[in-house]
Amino acid sequence: MSEDKQTPGTGTSGPQPEEIRFFGTTWVDHSAHYGLRRAGLAVGALAAAVAGAFVLRFAYQGLQVAAVGGIVNTLVILMFAICSAIAFTKTWEGFGRRPADQAREDSLKSLKAIGFIGVLLAYALRCLMEAPGEKLRRAEYETARTRYEKRRGTRTGNPAARKKPKRS
Repeated sequence: MSEDKQTPGTGTSGPQPEEIRFFGTTWVDHSAHYGLRRAGLAVGALAAAVAGAFVLRFAYQGLQVAAVGGIVNTLVILMFAICSAIAFTKTWEGFGRRPADQAREDSLKSLKAIGFIGVLLAYALRCLMEAPGEKLRRAEYETARTRYEKRRGTRTGNPAARKKPKRS
C-alpha cells in the first residue's frame, strides 16, 4: 500500500487502498456490484473445484486400469488429500495475515498446486464472507488513514508562509 499517492482526478493525497484481484478497490465501499462479484467468484471457485475433482477421479481410474497396485493407489489418494488439507489451511491463513517468511510461502507453491482443490475451496468459502483478503487490507488501510490524518492534523500550514520574527 502506498502512503502518499495522488488519487487520479480527485487531487487528494493520502494512503490509497490496495487492490484485490477481481475486486479492485470496490471492497472499500462495496460498490460496483461487489456482492454479485463475490457470489459469482464463490460459485466459480466451487465449479472449478468440482471440475478438478473429476479430473483427479479420471486420473485415479487411469491408475486402476494400469493396475499399478493397491499401495500406489493409496499413496496417490493420501498425497492429494494431505496436500489439499495443507493448501486449504495455508490459503485460509493467508487471507488474514501477511506471510512472515516470504521464502517459506514460495516453497509452498508446489504443494498448493498439488492441493489445488483445497485452495479453490478456501477461496470459495472466503468469498461467501468477504472478498478474499478484505479484512487484512481494510485493517492496513484504516491504520494508514489514521496515521496520515494524525500527521496532517499536526501541521499548522505552510511553513514557508509563516512570518519570521524581526531581529532587533
